Amino acid sequence: MLDKKKLKIIESKVKQFLDKGIIKTKQQPQFVDFFLSNANKSLKSTQVLYDLSTNKKLQESIGYLNFDGLLWVVNTAYYSMFYMTRALLENEGITIKSEKSIHSLTFDAIITFFYLNKKLHKRLIEDFVENLKEASEILGKQKADSLMEDYFFEKGKRAMFTYNTNEVVIKAKAKTSLQRAIRFNEELRKILS
Repeated sequence: MLDKKKLKIIESKVKQFLDKGIIKTKQQPQFVDFFLSNANKSLKSTQVLYDLSTNKKLQESIGYLNFDGLLWVVNTAYYSMFYMTRALLENEGITIKSEKSIHSLTFDAIITFFYLNKKLHKRLIEDFVENLKEASEILGKQKADSLMEDYFFEKGKRAMFTYNTNEVVIKAKAKTSLQRAIRFNEELRKILS
């Protein structure tokens, strides 16, 4: 998934973002706690949505019979990973100042400052990409550019997945997203410690 050509493109883009001041290094960390808190809240939301979607007794106990929030499990799992990534970058003095494409910029920054420098295990980055992909395919809500465009704009595939995927497949995707988000959050917290 992360071939040499894509890595070179990302490196080049981050250099341009640094030159333009969109990404800044050696900054005073200010928002680490904010991003950690959001990551934690998102991960807890992911777990609650998954539990409520898969546990009939829980549904009955709180009056939400046949609740199905599995589509949102993927989205909140991705956001927990996104916020953990932002916390990690912020903790290292790396800030991103942009109104647009913040998800793509965040991904490019973690690739450049942690993956290429071998600070993170390759699998964690691939999980981040896969969860972004799954969230966009299932919900059609995420927007990103450049690196993610090749599948974000596969409208036919996304529509087929959103409307024609059976419950078993969605449940499996949701469980995978939850597991990836938990592992991703745990590993990044270790680096922050």
